[in-house]
Amino acid sequence: MMVYNKKLEKLGTETAFAVSAEANAWKEKGNKVYPFHLGDINLQTPEIIRQNTNYYMNKKKNGYCPAEGVPELRMALANDVGKKRGVEYDMRNVIIQPGGKPTIWKFLATVMNKNDEVLYPNPGYPIYESQISYQGGIPIPYTYIETKNGFAIDIERLSQSITGNTKILIINNYQNPLSAASSQEELEKLAELAVTHNLWVLSDDAYFEIRYTDDKAKSIVAIPGMKKRTVILYTFSKKYAMTGWRIGASIGPANVIKQMARFNINDESCTNHFIQFALSSIVESQSSDADKILNTLRLRRNLCLEKLNLIDGIKIAKPESTFYLFPNITNIMEKKGYKSLDNFRKDALVNTGVSFCTRDHFGTPLPGEDQQYIRLAYSGINRNDISVGIDKLKNWIEN
Repeated sequence: MMVYNKKLEKLGTETAFAVSAEANAWKEKGNKVYPFHLGDINLQTPEIIRQNTNYYMNKKKNGYCPAEGVPELRMALANDVGKKRGVEYDMRNVIIQPGGKPTIWKFLATVMNKNDEVLYPNPGYPIYESQISYQGGIPIPYTYIETKNGFAIDIERLSQSITGNTKILIINNYQNPLSAASSQEELEKLAELAVTHNLWVLSDDAYFEIRYTDDKAKSIVAIPGMKKRTVILYTFSKKYAMTGWRIGASIGPANVIKQMARFNINDESCTNHFIQFALSSIVESQSSDADKILNTLRLRRNLCLEKLNLIDGIKIAKPESTFYLFPNITNIMEKKGYKSLDNFRKDALVNTGVSFCTRDHFGTPLPGEDQQYIRLAYSGINRNDISVGIDKLKNWIEN
């Protein structure tokens, strides 16, 4: 009998893909599906990126390149990311990755030892919990408080969770799935805890530029004492609608980045060569294409909110970032007699064609949670289907 690595028992998954599989199976049976489940983007990658990619592909930029990434893109990202966060980086602070996720596991593999405790957001991106457990760390969740303006980190509960074994804090400002945006005060409290307890920080900035206000995006690295202990997860997937291109970066202290680059060599050798060159010339430009993508997402968000607020029992604030909505449906669950979020989700798909994730897909629910939430992603669904889909959901819920 073949034996597998016992560590696999601790390896989780991104359960939104399981919901996507269910939705596709329902669609293949001839049913109409309104896809609010996956944070994919059904918009075309900007033409300039596609043209540049073809150009460099034909210029034979299709062999190996440095494991850290091509210098042109690393320098462009150092300038752009540093400028937008109010700090200075150079090429030594940047390595290119095949997507955003690699930064999570390579960062943990670099600074986390067995049985180190890692604070991570819950509800939050499920890969944090999965990778902490798989690599031998101890995942310590912190949670959020629902306010009239959205969600705020429960700082008191987080601070009470810190022990002598706590080594890392993971934060995801402009957060998936809550769309929570930290105030400057909240970031300063997190920074104070990190400095006081000498914690490494992973700042997941996947949605840093998916924002619908004119206020400057806030980053914890700009706070004194934080740049030297913080690694940023950067991805092109959201801003440029490049989810399937698989390219991102890790940005942080040169000594940590140098160690993380060793995993690049051992894992993928290097990230796609010609795509790096294609992006290097546009990173620092003010892209009208990126603005168009953002505006499309803004219009979808506004329509989703308008429609959801017409449903009796929905409770939701207007988020300023990401492309997710996380409405409280506790009253709806009670009214319709549901005890299980998963049953509610599956019945909604069958009765309305509307497919979405629930709170349970974003980390193990914590003791004492008594509110029920679903997550609607509007990045992969056009406005007409948003309107029709939410109308169908409304009719099912209210009738």
